[in-house]
Amino acid sequence: MKSKTVIDVWVADLTFPGYMDRWRKWGEEFEAAHPEYRINITGQDFRTFPVEIAQAAAEGRVPAIAEYYFYMAQVARDSVKQDGSPLFTSLEKAIAGRTEILGEPVVIDDIIPAMREYYTYGGDLLSMPSVGTTSLLYANTDLLRAAGVTELPQTWDEVEAVCKTIAAHEGGPSHAITWSNHGTFFQQAIASQGGLLADRDNGRSGQAEKVDLSSPEMLTWVKWWQRLHQDGHYLYTGKMPDWEGTLRAFADQEVAIRISSSNDVNYMVQTAKSRGFGIEAGIFPYNDHVPYVGNAVAGTSLWLADGLDEATRDGALAFLQFLHNPRNAADRHKANSFIPLTHASYDLLEEEGWFDEHPYHRVASEHVNRYPGRGNDGGANAKDGAPPSQGALFGDFAGAQDVMTHAMGDVLAHGADPDTRFAEATAEAQQLLDDYHADRAAAGPRSPNSLRVEYFRDAEPYSGADLENIVQLSR
Repeated sequence: MKSKTVIDVWVADLTFPGYMDRWRKWGEEFEAAHPEYRINITGQDFRTFPVEIAQAAAEGRVPAIAEYYFYMAQVARDSVKQDGSPLFTSLEKAIAGRTEILGEPVVIDDIIPAMREYYTYGGDLLSMPSVGTTSLLYANTDLLRAAGVTELPQTWDEVEAVCKTIAAHEGGPSHAITWSNHGTFFQQAIASQGGLLADRDNGRSGQAEKVDLSSPEMLTWVKWWQRLHQDGHYLYTGKMPDWEGTLRAFADQEVAIRISSSNDVNYMVQTAKSRGFGIEAGIFPYNDHVPYVGNAVAGTSLWLADGLDEATRDGALAFLQFLHNPRNAADRHKANSFIPLTHASYDLLEEEGWFDEHPYHRVASEHVNRYPGRGNDGGANAKDGAPPSQGALFGDFAGAQDVMTHAMGDVLAHGADPDTRFAEATAEAQQLLDDYHADRAAAGPRSPNSLRVEYFRDAEPYSGADLENIVQLSR
């Protein structure tokens, strides 16, 4: 009997209940369709995953497919094998124009623009998006209606107006709005204004050498946020990032509005249902005093190891296409609220009536696939005209995120001057980037700082399962 070709697939275990069970199910289904292959799924702690891959590369053992957190794309690009050659190869170049691989239709041309663009460098799709999220606004409609608010705010000015209305309503919540002090919201606010976090087009026209955490776009966002807090509208829990604390405040109706990840849709809706109040979801508010330029996305992507033999390479490529066929991509969205990554998966959900039954789930796709504005009739699955998604690519992004959130914490909790504090933050983040470049120059990024994910000083580690402490989803 001919031995099976083994495809080692290392994925980030995001710790949501049943998350790894679904991965193993997909592996088994692929094996049933392709009995000549065995898919070996291994779940890794998403925070230490890059360290595990770097250690494996140093020992000469590399999985055929490895998953990286979105802002670790630069680390993946810089990673090397024992002989100094690239650890990963371009997904698009490996596909080489084929329309199917081992009978699995190639889907990369159907990936929605926001996700495809983020993982594209120099016109080349480097990795396969696997999880996609963006930032949304969630509102307790009972509290809003009681205060006379009938529409969700879409702009910063509208948010302020709604906050003032809620504050003026007797018997309303203690604060109008909250969100976690986390880098993803900085990224969205800056991207929508057309700002950058790094030179060389956010690291997309060359290796980023300089970071800037004190740009006009950054400081406009920071000062708006500060004003909401000073005026008593924004609830700061005092912790970073504290996803759990802000969800609890929303669940307990201490706030009327919570900004969070689109990944929280299921939790937010279940929270409202279990606590007996209405809920609506809307887009992340934007500064309408400047043109709306782009969006920020988050998530993960799957990278293909370089130098695989033909059978292993094509098996890995076929598995990647299988994971993203319309049925599997649609089911992934249903299970975890992740954005449908292909037009075909979105269309399937639409045809099956999923969005009619669960309208909250449509909002994230609308947000990343069309420009905002009341009366905008662009389709949520629009294939043209989507806002650009060119998030920053640079080393030790997690360190820079920690720096900016601590700077914001000082502004909110200690009254630090935004201009001064974020100038200091820029200098600190620049040193981290310089350290990264020194590290990668030796033998690819190997130091703990270069490889860290979702790092926050003096903060307890968090996981996707934490939200289950507040509301459990029925599965």
